[in-house]
Amino acid sequence: MEKFAHLRTTGVPLPIEDIDTDQIIPARFLKATTREGFGDNLFRDWRFNADNTPKSFVLNDNTFTGKVFIVGRNFGCGSSREHAAWSLYDYGFKVVVSSFFGDIFKNNALNNGLLPVIVEEEVLQKILKQVQEHPETEIVVDLENQKLEVPELDINATFEINPYKKTCLINGYDDIDFLLSLKEEITAFENKKATI
Repeated sequence: MEKFAHLRTTGVPLPIEDIDTDQIIPARFLKATTREGFGDNLFRDWRFNADNTPKSFVLNDNTFTGKVFIVGRNFGCGSSREHAAWSLYDYGFKVVVSSFFGDIFKNNALNNGLLPVIVEEEVLQKILKQVQEHPETEIVVDLENQKLEVPELDINATFEINPYKKTCLINGYDDIDFLLSLKEEITAFENKKATI
């Protein structure tokens, strides 16, 4: 995974609640076993007609760009497919902001380099409105200090994250990489144990 500590970017707003993982990445696209290429089918049925012509949808609108996806409450509910996080990350998003995430989606996101940031509902609505009306609005995500800022709105919100997952994101570790980073300590512990 890529290292993640600090991000300053614009955002893409999708003010819809209760978006489930089948909408994020439809089941018919789950045949691959590697993470690459899923971004092409992110929100496939919302982005394209059956004949592959584009629909009117925020991801088809060049007005909105950036690496922060701002979405309505209860994002990522439904089935536990890890591919939902894969598709968002592969599309280019590094952060998803909402007031509530499905628990399994949240964990899958963290395991795959995508930072889910939970803010108060009132803050979320202000950010959504601002970005919809002013697509050039900058959003700053500071993982080290666990802050999300929108300078134009004087928003400076803190967010929670599991300390282990924070360490993994900052260092670009998956679970195996994290264990390998402790190789010397593990070896020293095992050698000490063997002499007892």
